[in-house]
Amino acid sequence: MSTGNFDLNELKRRMQGATQALKHELGGLRTGRASASMVEPVQVEAYGSHMPLNQLATVSVPEPRLLSVQVWDRSMVKAVEKAIVDSNLGLSPATEGQVIRLRIPELNQERRKELVKVAHKYAEQARVAVRHVRRDGLDTLKKLEKNHEMSEDDQERLAGDVQKATDSVISEIDQLLAAKEKEILTV
Repeated sequence: MSTGNFDLNELKRRMQGATQALKHELGGLRTGRASASMVEPVQVEAYGSHMPLNQLATVSVPEPRLLSVQVWDRSMVKAVEKAIVDSNLGLSPATEGQVIRLRIPELNQERRKELVKVAHKYAEQARVAVRHVRRDGLDTLKKLEKNHEMSEDDQERLAGDVQKATDSVISEIDQLLAAKEKEILTV
């Protein structure tokens, strides 16, 4: 019997999507070090619409605790500065011509613990997403086996493969979380 229309690679791709989303969310979490991804969510009121900061400026990290935002259009400097202040990132911009410098303040221990909790929440959301993908895959396998489009042995073998893929991705999520937690708690 064939394995029906079951695609393990598609499930793995969907699971990796959860990991990618987690990486993106963790990248936005502020640690004690500067990262260009910290200002990714900043939306600037420019040219009559809201635009992401990275479409109006180049963000670089010249020092570990400093972000440099090079605004391309001189007329947009004030708008970018206002957007950064309004973004609740806790950063205060210092403008020098078309360059906005953002000093990253030290995090106190209480704030670090809060950030770790947020990171754990993000990781749990990613785990749940992976488990949903696993459940979808297992449901598909059961349906195929029930409709006699797949043998019971194939169904069990593929269910094992789905579980291995799930375990692998959840392990990766745990590693990402551990690394981010270490980064946040490092003083």
